Amino acid sequence: KTDFINFISEQEWKSIEPVSSWFGPSSFLMSSMSALFQLSMWIRHCHGYLTENLGIPVWGSYALFALATLFSGLILGLVSAALERD
Repeated sequence: KTDFINFISEQEWKSIEPVSSWFGPSSFLMSSMSALFQLSMWIRHCHGYLTENLGIPVWGSYALFALATLFSGLILGLVSAALERD
């Protein structure tokens, strides 16, 4: 507590460089990290639903996510190739 009070009263905060705009809370990088975190929470929720509510074994849930990853990569690759052709 004393260090914080000294930090403010002695104006030590003026010697600290501000956070780069690249790492600021509203930057593209941090927004992307937030979206990835939200996606991971959604995937975790789906895994819980599949295993707890539907009774699918854990390995079955992992297999479904692996197949979904492979097919989404395939679709993105095909779309990317189609866009490059045009």
